[in-house]
Amino acid sequence: MKNAVEVVVHDRMQQGYRYMRTAPMGKAFDPDFEPELTPAEMLELGVFCGKYMTDCTAEFPATWFKHAKLAPEKADCSLNYFGIRASVSLRVWVQKGWIHPDDPRGWFQWYCRYYSGRRMPGEDHRQIARWRAFRRHAAQVRKNCEPGDPFCRPKQRQALLQWAYDSRDI
Repeated sequence: MKNAVEVVVHDRMQQGYRYMRTAPMGKAFDPDFEPELTPAEMLELGVFCGKYMTDCTAEFPATWFKHAKLAPEKADCSLNYFGIRASVSLRVWVQKGWIHPDDPRGWFQWYCRYYSGRRMPGEDHRQIARWRAFRRHAAQVRKNCEPGDPFCRPKQRQALLQWAYDSRDI
């Protein structure tokens, strides 16, 4: 892409990390990757107890944060759409080998950067495979809950939101 843009990251977890945005924002996705929510929609709905993106707003469009539910001090899971914690700590992600060095915050950071236009073929393939595997949780909600019952499996529904699956109307 002739309009490639270099991004230099300076936040709590990365200083001087550089990457190129080579695809148009929100476009040119792998055909196997069809997220139901944009990063901005996820932030507005309430994900990761409001703590995921508080120190890296400069890296992404300001519009993503206009209505984002963020916790300035400590995690506040009441900000999550379903009001509960639905993720494990970053320490667990590191121990399981789920973290790529370029994205020390995990899957959502990868998704935000992918959505923004960064492409890393090997890592993109790995993360898309993980995203596709996560949809099994939507099947479990459909199998075990009445349609539209937000009180059935709220932790699983919150986790789905955090993987860009819109679980509000399952």
